Amino acid sequence: MRPTIHTTIRTILLAVALTGVLPQFAGAADPKEGVALTVYNGGYCVAREHRVLDINRSGQVKFTDVPLTIDATTVHFKSITDPAAKLLEQNYQFDLVSADKLLRKYIDKSIEVVCEGKTYSGTLLSYDGGQIVLKQDDGRIAMVQRPNNVRDIRFGALPGGLLTKPTLLWQVASERPGKHLAEVTYQASNIRWHAEYVLVLNGDDTAADMSGWVSVENNTGKTYRDAKLKFIAGDVRKIVDQQQLTATRSRSESSRAASAMAEKAFFEYHMYTLPRPSTVANAEVKQLEMFTPAKGARVEKKFLYNPMGSFRWRHDSRYANRSYGVTSNKKVNVFIEFRNEKKNNLGMPLPAGTVRVYKQDPDDDAMEFIGEEKIDHTPKDEKLSLRIGNAFDIVGERKQTNFRIESGRKWMQETIELKVRNHKKEAVTVRIKEPLYRWVNWKIIKESHEHTKLDSRNIAYDVKVPVDGETTVTYTVDYTW
Repeated sequence: MRPTIHTTIRTILLAVALTGVLPQFAGAADPKEGVALTVYNGGYCVAREHRVLDINRSGQVKFTDVPLTIDATTVHFKSITDPAAKLLEQNYQFDLVSADKLLRKYIDKSIEVVCEGKTYSGTLLSYDGGQIVLKQDDGRIAMVQRPNNVRDIRFGALPGGLLTKPTLLWQVASERPGKHLAEVTYQASNIRWHAEYVLVLNGDDTAADMSGWVSVENNTGKTYRDAKLKFIAGDVRKIVDQQQLTATRSRSESSRAASAMAEKAFFEYHMYTLPRPSTVANAEVKQLEMFTPAKGARVEKKFLYNPMGSFRWRHDSRYANRSYGVTSNKKVNVFIEFRNEKKNNLGMPLPAGTVRVYKQDPDDDAMEFIGEEKIDHTPKDEKLSLRIGNAFDIVGERKQTNFRIESGRKWMQETIELKVRNHKKEAVTVRIKEPLYRWVNWKIIKESHEHTKLDSRNIAYDVKVPVDGETTVTYTVDYTW
């Protein structure tokens, strides 16, 4: 079939159009402007921006609107329009305009100082926080007091060398001056993210619904509009200059936008990707749904009596003292435990964060807060144990009832009595954790209940305590060295 005159004209026009377009965007996988942001637990991000830049014949380029906390040593430039283009030189300018910097630039130049009822004009000689010194047109010197007096300072123009935004100045070698679509990658600090979880218990504390959110806090000094967002969970090693840790933190109202994230393993970490673009504004805390809420996960409520609390081992002469380590914390801890596994309606790698636990009041259906716990990065199929508070109606007591030591013999003996009282309306099972803290060599020679050995220094007793009742555990231990 022979082409018609109209088909030939359309073909010629299309060829002409492509002649103008293809050289500019040839080989571009994504020939659009935009930004992608990957945020790390460590308080920094990697940003990848696609921008159209104007490279003049001298090769000079201004890349503006960069974050205040950019690490200029991490910048990578690539022209998608001209892959052969090379970045020869880079200068990071961050001398942003301020009142004092403007005054410094106007030393020996004319300015106007507007005060209440009077305006001074002349050559600026000096200034400080208290006053401005001017040489007026008639030769007289005026010392204008600044605090609560100066209403306005007028300058002729913005001096060169001062910027309103941090700017990267580049020298680019390219044989194709003009508009370029460029990809610029860099790292910036003062942006962090963490996970927030909500666990809602059912009426009898046997099951719970769990939801997860990502909270991202941006204090980089830059707003990332319609960004493609990824979050890396894991302990990524990064050498941080201590001077970078002095940044201030500010907060604005949180914004929430529901859309579950896609999760995948990435190297030895885990990556969470938001399936839609979202704006991360500067000085804002933003919350994004991390996963579809899990329904009906099986949980267990457990009680732990740890009378020694956070007692620390001390290998010194005091280990043989009768009163060494004899304390009696009476609080009984409450834990909620569950497995992060698929058959328990969970099974997603959980980034480090805070789990807040709620329970519904049956009288008015209000959700009431009952405790919270921080968790570390938790893989799938691992157990989570959340200490959310102390039991009000369960009390523990510990005391030493006997202690023996013989001079000239490397031996001592100690007898301990442990009591747990239950004032609840139902019986409970309480685990008592006992540290054998006096020496590494020990042997239980007598006990009222059978113990479980937890490790080389700790044992446990799981005891049932009746309604409004008390259970007593005793044991005698020999230490040798």
